[in-house]
This record gives sequence, C-alpha cells and structure tokens, in this order.
Amino acid sequence: MNIRQQFIRGALWSAIEKWGAQMASTVVFLVLARLLEAHYFGLMALAHVSLSLMRIVLDQGFAQAIVQREHLEPEHLDTAFWTSVLMGVWFIGLALTGAGWIAQLYQEPTLAPMIRWMAFSVLLAGLSEVQEAILQRNLQFKAFAVRSLVATVMCGIAGIGAALLGFGVWSLVIKELVFGSTASFLLWIQSDWRPALRFSMQHFGDLFSFGVNLLGFNILDFLNRHADDILIGYFLGSVALGYYTMAYRLLIIFTQLFTKITIQVSFPIFSRCQNQPQKLRSMYYKITQAISLVSIPIFVGLSILAPELIQVLFGEQWLPSIRTMRILALAGTLQTVYAFNGTVFLAMNKPFWRLSLKFINALANITIFAILVRWGIVAIALGFVAREYVLFPLLLIMVKPLLDINFRQYAGQYGPAVAGVVVMATVMVAMKILLQAAVTDSLMITASSMTGALAYLTIISWLHPRIFQHIKTELVAFGK
Repeated sequence: MNIRQQFIRGALWSAIEKWGAQMASTVVFLVLARLLEAHYFGLMALAHVSLSLMRIVLDQGFAQAIVQREHLEPEHLDTAFWTSVLMGVWFIGLALTGAGWIAQLYQEPTLAPMIRWMAFSVLLAGLSEVQEAILQRNLQFKAFAVRSLVATVMCGIAGIGAALLGFGVWSLVIKELVFGSTASFLLWIQSDWRPALRFSMQHFGDLFSFGVNLLGFNILDFLNRHADDILIGYFLGSVALGYYTMAYRLLIIFTQLFTKITIQVSFPIFSRCQNQPQKLRSMYYKITQAISLVSIPIFVGLSILAPELIQVLFGEQWLPSIRTMRILALAGTLQTVYAFNGTVFLAMNKPFWRLSLKFINALANITIFAILVRWGIVAIALGFVAREYVLFPLLLIMVKPLLDINFRQYAGQYGPAVAGVVVMATVMVAMKILLQAAVTDSLMITASSMTGALAYLTIISWLHPRIFQHIKTELVAFGK
C-alpha cells in the first residue's frame, strides 16, 4: 500500500472516529446540559483543569516521539511504558494528597473527591499511550475508530443514566471514568504489543530529547487553553465558568471536527516525507485551503445563529452563554486553519519552534485574561479572539523558512471563502430580520442555514468553478 492509499484509508477511518465519536459525545453533552445545572459543568471544568496538567506530565511527549522516530527499537517502547507506570504512581499520590488544597483554593469542597476519583481515569489513559502511539505510527486508525465510538457510547449511557437517577455532578465523573477505562481496555485488546520488563537510560534519552520540547509545549498549551478557566473559576465562580464552558465547548466541538483528522493522519505521513519540502508545501497549501472553505462559513454561521442554537439545543437556562458563544465562534475560523501548522514543525523535527510559538501565545493569553477577568466572561472571550488574530501572522513567518511559502499565494487561497462568507452572512442576517416574528427558532435555524449555504456555494462556484476538483487533484498527486 503506497502513501496515497495509506493517507486516504487513514483519513477515512480517522473521519469515522472523530466525526462519529464527536457526534455521539455532542448528543450526550446536549442531553446532560438539559438535565444538569451550569454549576455542575463549572465544577467539572475546574476538575479538568486540575487534572490536565498532571496528565501532561504523565505523557512527557513520548507518544509523539515514538510516532516521529525514523528508527524505533523495542527498548524505546518498553522504556516509554515503564516511565508511564512510574509517573502514574506518582500522579495518583499527588492527586490524592493535593485534591483538598485545590478544593480549598476555589472554595468548592466537592472538587476534592471529584479529582481523586477522576485521577484513576487519567492513569488508565496514560498506561495505553504506547499502544496508541504504535497504532498511529502504523496508520491503524480503524482501532482508534472502534475505541472512540464504543467508549463514547458506553460513557454516554452511564452518564445520562446517572443524571436521570439524580447523581448530579457525579454523573459527569462517572461518565469520565467509564470512558477512560473502556478506551484503555480496547486499545490493549487491539494492539499485539506487550511490554517487556526492561528499562534503558539510553533509549529514555532518545525519547526525552524529542519529548521534552513537546512536554514544554503541552504545559504552555495547558496555560494557553485553561488560563481563562482558572481565572474565571477563581474570580467569578463556578456558575460563570459553567456558562463560559458551554460556549467554549461548542467552539471545541466544531474545531476538532476539522483539525483532529488532518493532524492525526498528516503527522506520520509528513514525518515520512520530511526531506521533501516541495511535496509538503503543496500539501500544506491545499489542506489549509480545503479546511478554510468549509470551516469559515460554519463558524460565521454559528456566530450568527447563536441565540437560536442555544435556545433550541440547551434551553433557557443557558441563555447567558449566547454573547460569549457568538464571540468565541469567530476564533474558530483561524484555529481550524493554523492548528495544522504544528504538524509541520514536528514533522520537520522543529519541536522547539512549536514550543516557542506556544510560549508567546500562552503569555499573551494569561496577560489578557488577567486584565479582563474583572469585566466578566464576555470580555474574556473578546480578548481570546483578539489574540488569535493579532498573533496569526507570526505563525506564518515561522513556517516560511521550513516550506518556503509565498505569503501572497497563501493569502490568496482564502479569497473565495472570504467573499462567499460576506455574501452568506448578509443573506443570513436578512433572513433573521424578515422571519424574526413569524417562525420558531428551529425553523429560523433551518431557513437561515439553507439560504446562507446556497448563497455561499453560489459565490464559490462563480469565483472558482473548479476549486474543489483542483484541490482533489493536488491531494491525489501528493500521494504518488
């Protein structure tokens, strides 16, 4: 099977995994949002923040190092696994002893037992990191699809059942525990690799030399992604954090639909072609253009229809999330196209470049959020979006020496999408004004979405009639 066939097959299974699991988890999320209070989601967000940093230290970037290495020896795998075991033992001890302090910090006593129980789910996920890396390295994405779909369905049943029985916030904890244990169990079943009882400092050094940059990147990414949660939870409380989490969750759902597939599949493929910059540049152009043609109209439409979507999907209790959701959706237009750039840095063996960029983003986020938190979650959202757009050119400057991209050619790729979105947005806003008093929110969403999509596709087809065929041709040529 050549690279083209591997890429197509991997992308197909990755799409089944990401989109199928995302749809299932979204349905579960919508049901739980109807059953539970905003306060519970705020508590869960605080628990996730507390555990995420520990999870990052547990991983240490070894999984990505296994995928990236051109020559991999059995000692690399064994060393990575036993490192995870040792770190996992330390992690559990830290969670058990430190949970009380975290709960006291946020003045939320329920946080302590939540963190202690959820720590075991994180440990199980860490113990299957090597199996996951091996499967990704070998482009065996079918295993990921089975893992994600089965685990998502199982945890959804458990979480919704617990919520209906009146378990409150503990239904969210049960959901996390079932997902973690099921996902880890399935990975062990689908992988035929088993660890040997050996540890090599030399092979640890091989993995750590690459992984240390990823560890630093992931810690900075944690600060970048969770500085808003930490500050909102501390200064504004768990209820405000619950409303913010709801809006941010929708951003993450749609962003991951576009980015996870390309990142998961392209990283091992690009790593194999790291000495062919011309081929990588061509693929880079076409992937970013293809993603932008779909993601930009979706996120703009999401922002326009935020009031109706919140009302229909989540109910009146979540109406305070509307303004925040409208603003955060505008960040998705950039996040979906620049997330792919991190893969380029890793594939070209430049993890420190990726780390440096993440440091700048994290520092900017922390500074902005610390200043704006006093004005509430809407101000936080505005600062988040502003930082995305201001720092985006820096990313392109860093990619240029690796792939020798042409800025004018790169910017020109977005022309059709931007022109189409301007017309689409105008049509959707006009539809909302005309139908505002005449139809229900559900019909408003349907009518505005359909007319907006029709307007967008009309403009795209008029400006660039064969754009989709051109992208397909280029992507096929990449695999030859």
